Amino acid sequence: MLYKTRMSDVTPSSDKPTLDPENWEELRAQGHRMLDDTLDYIKDIRERPVWQPIPEAVRAQFRAGLPQEPGELGAVYNEFARNVVPYAAGNVHPGFMGWVQGGGTAVGMLAEMLAGGLNANLGGRDHAPVEVERQIVDWVRQIFEFPEGATGLFVTGSSLANFIGVLVARTAALGTDVRKSGLGAAGGKLRAYASAAAHRCIPLALDLSGLGSAAVRPIATDTDGRMDLAKLADAVACDRAAGLTPFLVVGTAGTVDTGAIDDLSAIADFCAAENLRFHVDGAFGALAVLSPKLKPLVKGIERADSIAFDFHKWGQVPYDAGFVLVRDGKLHRDTFASPAAYLRPQAKGLAAGAPWFSDYGPDLSRGFRALKTWFTLKTYGLRRIGQSIEHSCELAQYLEARVRAEPKLELLAPARLNIVCFRYGSSDAVNAKIVVDLHESGIAAPSTTTVNGKLAIRCAFVNHRIQIRDVEAMVAAVLRLGSA
Repeated sequence: MLYKTRMSDVTPSSDKPTLDPENWEELRAQGHRMLDDTLDYIKDIRERPVWQPIPEAVRAQFRAGLPQEPGELGAVYNEFARNVVPYAAGNVHPGFMGWVQGGGTAVGMLAEMLAGGLNANLGGRDHAPVEVERQIVDWVRQIFEFPEGATGLFVTGSSLANFIGVLVARTAALGTDVRKSGLGAAGGKLRAYASAAAHRCIPLALDLSGLGSAAVRPIATDTDGRMDLAKLADAVACDRAAGLTPFLVVGTAGTVDTGAIDDLSAIADFCAAENLRFHVDGAFGALAVLSPKLKPLVKGIERADSIAFDFHKWGQVPYDAGFVLVRDGKLHRDTFASPAAYLRPQAKGLAAGAPWFSDYGPDLSRGFRALKTWFTLKTYGLRRIGQSIEHSCELAQYLEARVRAEPKLELLAPARLNIVCFRYGSSDAVNAKIVVDLHESGIAAPSTTTVNGKLAIRCAFVNHRIQIRDVEAMVAAVLRLGSA
């Protein structure tokens, strides 16, 4: 039996509050304080340590129970300023040198605030924020010299962008029926190829695609850290002889350990001759195209079938702002479009504007990542961003020369791009301790990796705020800590 609903049962009480503030002027004053404090945080970042450990008393504050009742905004902000800000990861700081993370900008931060105010969902429909993202897609298409008809999408980062690239390649190999019927016997035979130095997200993408992480063959690198093309050709020939189906080669523009760049032109030639898809993981290195000096290093990237990269690295856009670009826009859409009655585009009204961005990726709910990128590109321009990228590579060359000139330091990998791997003395344990002590000193935050079986201090120059004096401070601290 169906219950009948009376109007009196569903009429909202007139005294129920919204979540808007009761006093907008108080909120405005608090908001201005937050904005001013954040701008001061960025402006005065050098006065802070790069990183410092979280005291147990502070960590315990994050184990408090659920907040059932309302709190006062000022008190919540004070808790944030006291317990969160001092213990951030530090990638805004010029001493942050360990991982490939951009430093962000005040401009990007302000744009993020504006995006939060609009609260736009860029999954689709006909509204101006969608046009902002479409404009950036076209700009990116031009930057990488892709043809009209190429499509692109903002995502969380290159891990998801590479996953999308793999899925598009899977569709190209097996057809759109794979989305409904699954991989089948043909899918089980697909094989992909990537440098042994490729990021872990490449085998993970094969894993998530249903092909399995073992479907990607790691190809050994040469003495320059690049994929060995002779070994690539051998692997493809061997797999074909075994009845398998090679379908994808992933080139890397900037390996995570040393910054090496595969010979993208040669890979493009190989893929064209062997009828294979060519995808480039250019998480940070792809944006070398913005520097006339560095662009030759990534020659061939313009011939890729798809590219993954992050604006939040060398592009200095605040996290997160990953991007995937696909040459064949129809194939891209065929890989993801999922018609549904409640999402049916219309010719007019808010439901117009097809195709929607949700037709090009897995997300229907999509934030306005495009706005902070749009502000960054329009405010700084490609030339200035390219100069910042060049500067980070010059810093790496400076550190390489500094290490070569210091008898107590050993260079383990040269500055192929913006990353330098070196160490103090010959003990792995000593170098591991140096890095931890550096972190806790607040002076600098490099990371560690292993190069030719030796533990290395790894410095990646990505943050646009890093200057020679920061490099010198890091080297001086390494020498002091190593001799202690």
